[in-house]
Amino acid sequence: MIAHAKRLWAGSALAVMIALAATAVSTLHGGPQLLYALFFGISFHYLSHEPRTKAGIDFCARTVLRLGVGLLGARITLAQLGDLGLASAAAVAAGVAATIAFGWWLAPRLALTRNQGLLSGGSVAICGASAALAIAAVLPREKEGERFTLIVVVTVTALSTLAMVLYPLLARALDLSPHWAGMFLGGTIHDVAQVVGAGYTLGPATGDIATIFKLLRVSLLAVVVLALSVALRQARDAALRAHHSPDAPPSAERAALVPWFLWVFVGALLLNSAGVIAPDLQSALGHASRACLVVAIAALGIKTSFMQLARAGWRPFVLIVAETLFLALLVLAAIFWLSAKSPA
Repeated sequence: MIAHAKRLWAGSALAVMIALAATAVSTLHGGPQLLYALFFGISFHYLSHEPRTKAGIDFCARTVLRLGVGLLGARITLAQLGDLGLASAAAVAAGVAATIAFGWWLAPRLALTRNQGLLSGGSVAICGASAALAIAAVLPREKEGERFTLIVVVTVTALSTLAMVLYPLLARALDLSPHWAGMFLGGTIHDVAQVVGAGYTLGPATGDIATIFKLLRVSLLAVVVLALSVALRQARDAALRAHHSPDAPPSAERAALVPWFLWVFVGALLLNSAGVIAPDLQSALGHASRACLVVAIAALGIKTSFMQLARAGWRPFVLIVAETLFLALLVLAAIFWLSAKSPA
């Protein structure tokens, strides 16, 4: 145990120091904390294969990442989700599912894999970088998997920042009420922080509603990750049986049907809904989740390079932009349809 901790210490400390530097720059000068962590991490790429740091970097990029995703559940309660209204909540949930399906359909038409379409579509549909990291954790490993994940993180963070500026202007131009403006902002912008920033520029009522709609999308992360985990395991089992014989049993070495971090997510959500988690502890868990994700992004940055990102080409960016526009148009269409039936 002690020997294992010693192996992880140097690489983990490096990722934590990069995360602290990114947090300091973001706090002092503004800008996306995760993006700073990614770019700072890339500048230390030369340490990614150093024996003293490799184990700790890998630990942060996988285990710390999963813990951060699991703790996201402490930000949500079932009561918050129930306040949205069934029709509005269903429309946003349908937008999440449709955007993931759109990414799955579009990716092969851009010479990308179906899994890359699921990853980018889930990131756009749910909660940006956090969703990308969570979905990547259950997808099969691909040759360009980590590089594509980082491209998704960079692109959705940039688009989310752009949307934080442009979407409130669009909501004003369309003369949306606080409820519908909150639904639009919370149902389309990728990152939670940008949703909050955009919502409260239109007033406290819009900000509150936008935040709750965003938390609805975050809560769907558990459903999406579970569905992908089940579907992918069934596909692997079928492939193994086809490779050996039709009667061959599934492989004994399989990933858990429900990843452990998903149990953490659901458990935290239920405990928070039951009022077991005190407000101070809820805030602390939220900060811990964010800290874990920043450290994980820093570690992923260390494992890649600017040359690797440049070699990805234009297709991933076109895919993510198309998914972003698809989600925005879909949610706006739902708003116009619902507002015609029952103005809010």
